[in-house]
Amino acid sequence: MSEREAPENTDAELEAFRRQWQAEVQSRNSQQSREAAPSTRPRRNPPPSSSAPKPKPQQQRHHDQDAEEEAAPQVYYDLPDKEAELKLDAHEQALARGHLTKEPESALEHYEKAVEKETMGSLGDSVALYRTAFKMDDRVHEKYKNKHFPPSAFPPKPKPVVHQQQPNPSNASQTVPGTAHHSSHGLPPTLSELVDQFSQLSIPGAPAPTDLDAPPPCPIAELPGEILSEILTWTAVNDLASLSKLSLVCKRFAYLVMTDESIWKRVALGPEFGFAGMHYNYACNIKGEPVEPDFEDDAAYLSEGQDQDAEETQLAPLPRPSKTTLEIDNKLLHSLYASSWRQMFRSRPRLRFNGCYISTVNYQRPGATNTSSSTWGTPILIVTYFRYLRFFRDGSCISLLTTTEPIDVVHHLTKENMRSYASGSLLPNSVMKDALRGRWRLSGPGDGTSSQEAEGDVHVETDGVIPKYMWKMQFGLGSRGKKSAGNNKLTWKGFWSYNRLTDDWGEFGLKNDKAFYFSRVRSYGMGY
Repeated sequence: MSEREAPENTDAELEAFRRQWQAEVQSRNSQQSREAAPSTRPRRNPPPSSSAPKPKPQQQRHHDQDAEEEAAPQVYYDLPDKEAELKLDAHEQALARGHLTKEPESALEHYEKAVEKETMGSLGDSVALYRTAFKMDDRVHEKYKNKHFPPSAFPPKPKPVVHQQQPNPSNASQTVPGTAHHSSHGLPPTLSELVDQFSQLSIPGAPAPTDLDAPPPCPIAELPGEILSEILTWTAVNDLASLSKLSLVCKRFAYLVMTDESIWKRVALGPEFGFAGMHYNYACNIKGEPVEPDFEDDAAYLSEGQDQDAEETQLAPLPRPSKTTLEIDNKLLHSLYASSWRQMFRSRPRLRFNGCYISTVNYQRPGATNTSSSTWGTPILIVTYFRYLRFFRDGSCISLLTTTEPIDVVHHLTKENMRSYASGSLLPNSVMKDALRGRWRLSGPGDGTSSQEAEGDVHVETDGVIPKYMWKMQFGLGSRGKKSAGNNKLTWKGFWSYNRLTDDWGEFGLKNDKAFYFSRVRSYGMGY
């Protein structure tokens, strides 16, 4: 064999061996790919170069083993998904990978990265990114909202169509209550909208005991609106607190209590809780004896009621609203209270008769030192006493200053006990021995000089500790808190003494005196 023929034979043998090796590898790969999972792919080795020397038999066995190992399917979890890359073009895939690996630079990018980390659960990283974003721009959250949630992306909400109905349709039956006297004046807008939603609701009955039983009858749900309104009116006249409890029964009752002006007009103009029981001029003297309405001389009032042996007279009946009072109430209703009787009753100053006003006074003062003791400090005394004021419908009142607790006083604060002590009889309730009789009036619209005063002040005149003196007090009516009922607080405005013998006035200091707060007493009833 010549030297030229030897390379040619070697190349032919290598080419034949290469083809045979490729055929075996392909057959093994096809067989193993059918058995393996479709997501795994065999790793292919490049074919051997034609210039490689022919391996020996021992080396050939090692090559066959290596080919088998390389042809086995392997799973690489850290490699990107090739099938996902096929769905995007190369340019978009490169941009996506570049965006994920790019570090945030602006405040908005930090904020977006923080939102992404928070979604993934990395709260520590998200907090750090949030802080960095807000340090760079304190309004970055608004930029993020405008970018990802612009207003144009949300369709506008359709406005609700409100169908206006006639207050009293012509074809309605006589039992249908008219809504013309219903009002939501004085209510906040949100509360007014909520109450208006209850206008078409009815009184729900009790649910059935079981699914197979019929629901029990509800007779009150069948009543006409006029009768139901009358029931609520008399409930308010007997006990105003029960009317507020009725509004918690169902939404229909809540709507009637909040908006039925006929109920609140009866309450506001009635003598039970309303302004017919208020006195804008003194209606009695200090002893509680009724006087003529046109008797307006205060000097004459001061000289009356000194005869302790005078015979007690019968008190006047409950006051009724006069024509002048009704005219004043109607004028104030439209000018100050938006034509709402409910708002007028809640806001206009008035006194309450089903309880008493109590003032608790606490103050400290230094005590006397004992020269025989070896203490360095001075003793401090804590002084506590109470003032009580109870008002009656006939214009009289009772004032008491004592150190006794309210639980031992309020049940004895009555006119009967005052008369018993005045007649000299002894009673077990010794706290009433210091009680003082008096009278009261409100400043505001009325006849005489009180019409020149601003409405809302309470004037009280009582006996003094000794007969030659008389006390005069002036208070301002207010509320204890925003959520509490009105007219439950009396604030001091002045406290004076009058000497009947010398016709002199003196003023007391109000350094330690506190305001009076109303406390309801159930034993008083309606305070008649």
